[in-house]
Order: sequence, then C-alpha cells, then structure tokens
Amino acid sequence: MTRLSGITPSGHVQLGNYLGALRRWAAEGGEHDLYFVSDLHAMTTTHNPGKLRGLAGEQLAVLIAAGIPEERVFVQSDLARELGALTWILECTASYGEAARMIQFKEKAEGRSGVRLSLLTYPVLMAADILLQGASEVPVGEDQRQHVELARALARRFNGTYGEVFTMPEAVLPKAGARVRDLADPARKMSKSTQDKAGVVFVLDEPDLVRRKIMRAVTDAERVPAYEPKTRPGLANLLDILAACTGKAPADLAEEHSSYGALKETVADAVIEELRPIREGATALLADAGELARVRKAGATRASARGEHRLQSALRLIGAG
Repeated sequence: MTRLSGITPSGHVQLGNYLGALRRWAAEGGEHDLYFVSDLHAMTTTHNPGKLRGLAGEQLAVLIAAGIPEERVFVQSDLARELGALTWILECTASYGEAARMIQFKEKAEGRSGVRLSLLTYPVLMAADILLQGASEVPVGEDQRQHVELARALARRFNGTYGEVFTMPEAVLPKAGARVRDLADPARKMSKSTQDKAGVVFVLDEPDLVRRKIMRAVTDAERVPAYEPKTRPGLANLLDILAACTGKAPADLAEEHSSYGALKETVADAVIEELRPIREGATALLADAGELARVRKAGATRASARGEHRLQSALRLIGAG
C-alpha cells in the first residue's frame, strides 16, 4: 500500500501544518508512503516565481527536519516532464464537464475575471500526481475528496479503454490532527497564506517571536482558564495547542493554570521546545545548499523511477509511444 500526501508552498510552514500533518507523517508514515512539495499547484493564481522557488526549498528542508525519511520526499516540479506528459494523457481522457463540476473551481473562480485555465485543470494534474506514483490511498480533507474521485474516474476510464496501467486510488480521511486556530482571530484556521501574520506561528520563527505572538493571543474577558471551545475559542485554541505539544487533555491543562498569563507562558515554552529541532534542522539544511540540492535531486530520481514505467505504458497504450 502506498499513501501519497502533499503540501503546497503558498506560504511558510506554520504550526498548524506541523502539528496537524507533518508530525504525523514522520511518526506514522509507512515504508512505501510518499510526501511531496506541490509547487506546481501554487501556480494556479498570481505568484512571485522567486518566492515560490524559495518556499519550495524551504518546505523540503522542513519535511526532512520534521523526521520524514528523505527517500520518501520529493518536489513536484522536479517531475515536470513526467507530470506534463501524464496530465495531457489524462486531459485527453477527461471531459470538460468533469473539470467544470469541481466545487473548488466554482468557489475560487466565482466573481473573478482573468481566471487562469490552470485553476480549472489542476485537478487533472493532481490526478497525475496520484496515478504516476501508483498511490493506493490519498489522505485528504472533504474539500479535496472530489479531486480524488476524479482521479479514480480517469484511472477506471483509461484502464477500461486502453489497458490496465493505473492503480485505483482511494480517498481516506486522515486521523484528526491538532485543530490550530489563528491566535489573533480564533474564528479562522491558522494558515500559511493569511495576509495578517500576527496570529500565525511559523515553524521557522525565532523563539522570541514565537513567544511574543503567543503572549498577544486573543482570549476573553474571563480570568480563570477553562476549556470551553464554543464560548471561549481563543483560550480553547491555546489549550488545544498545549495539548498537542504535551499529550495531555485540554481540560486538565486548564485546571493546572490559575491565570491566562501563566497559561500563555506555558504554551510559549511548549511550542518553542516542540519546534526547536525542526527549526534548527531546517535552518542547517537551508544553509548547506549542496546538501539540500543532493537531497532534492535524489528524491526526484527516485520519484521519476517509480513512475516511469506507468508513464511509458500509458503513452504506448494511448498511441503516443
């Protein structure tokens, strides 16, 4: 069984990404599981090429520093030749209606002019990501489940029309990770693409900056900590973060603190220590351009080799090889 998961470099990796996904990938990943930096997916909207390139390298370094074995990691654009060819094959297998029905396309394109064609077709690229590597399971949230269903439909249609090449992938809901909210606005999730960075703790933030952001976190007018997510979401967010770092129950952690100030100090200490090895490891790797290039090239070579026979078989069967 091969599971495939990706992270898009739309911004710097933040605490929610790490606690909710990367840490779990490192701890629970199987021998054949694969993880990739989906930089091509970040091109569907306006972007800065130099910044995107830098973020892709940074995310690769963070994945390695988080403990994911380097043999399971690659950068999507390093397979541009293979993915470009397979995406075209799958576009020749898909219909316009299938692409246009994607809910995310409708939501993101609504009310906008000059929408890039790639916003319509990127689910086919996602299908190519999945099918090229022979992934049997794809952990996704509900917002991406429809895209995996498209990959299944295209694999089934290709296999039935031209010959058996592709594994039929299954969308699986990942285990619930830490639910990290924005420290400045707990009504929204912490996000690497949020414009206001005041409430976002990034994995590579210096410890002093992490502490300042947590100490300024929005709470409420009460004085005694209690875990009440619906009525006191800011405080509950801090307790959820602390629970993710310590393994204790949020309600029990609330009882251990007599004031908001003391709780924030504890949360800051825990987050700083949780992120310290990741920040130090990623920073060291980013400072060694040669080593990072070696890891990236090796990952690309392995990922290309894993998918080459599927691509060549698909090209031959569809009449292009």
